[in-house]
Amino acid sequence: MKDWHVFSTADLVNWQAHGAVLSVDDLSWADDYAWAPDAAYKKGKYYLVFPAGTGVKDRANPANSTKWMGIGIAESESPIGPFKDVIGTPLWREPYANDPALFIDDDGKAYLYFHGIDFDYYVAEMADDMRSIKGDFQKMDMGGYEPKMEGPWVFKRNGLYYFTMPEGNRVLTYYTAASPKGPWAYRGVIMAQEHQSNNHHSIVEYQGQWLLFYHRWLDTPESRCNKRQRHTAAEYLHFNDDGSIVPVIRTKQGVGDFPDRLRAKVR
Repeated sequence: MKDWHVFSTADLVNWQAHGAVLSVDDLSWADDYAWAPDAAYKKGKYYLVFPAGTGVKDRANPANSTKWMGIGIAESESPIGPFKDVIGTPLWREPYANDPALFIDDDGKAYLYFHGIDFDYYVAEMADDMRSIKGDFQKMDMGGYEPKMEGPWVFKRNGLYYFTMPEGNRVLTYYTAASPKGPWAYRGVIMAQEHQSNNHHSIVEYQGQWLLFYHRWLDTPESRCNKRQRHTAAEYLHFNDDGSIVPVIRTKQGVGDFPDRLRAKVR
């Protein structure tokens, strides 16, 4: 992929495409791998953290791979862009990293989580101007359990912090903590795997309802590819009284009734 696109919605059913808001063609330090980004709002600006890289990946002969990936940050006055790579360089070059997650706490401090090659479960605090990291990477205390993972996502609810991830790159699981840097306590499964395939996700609250966005690998007859294709999906997310997450079951309907819920809420 070469571009990052933005879509918007008011009711989770009807979506508007706003096109590419940033492209690897806009970068001086990378030319490929427009992979999973994240975005956040702070003090009147929108920030897009994105992975991009160079080189090639040789799956048959990994020793021949030259692929490298880093994380950049771009700014915009609007959530629909366009976004500009204002620093013209990745936030760092080592370690190799992708799948960034940007969390802005209630006090305005920003934290960047990511998947790194042999460098998972680290957090970097962002500088106040959001154009660099503040100090060094900080290894988090995960309570002694650090399985293979990618695509972390962090959010806060009722004063409790949640570190969520695709454990083994497939099963969505989570930890909780009293601080955005941990120490974290492992809490279990959010969503089981499907088709032995990976699953990236995000969790947000919208119109008073918590939502899990993720992707499914589905047979897609209209595609020219004979393999399962990724499809964006969403389900409602619910919590128990103790803050634990009720495991989510994939449904055909997903959040398709959200417009009805909104109308009922207005009455």
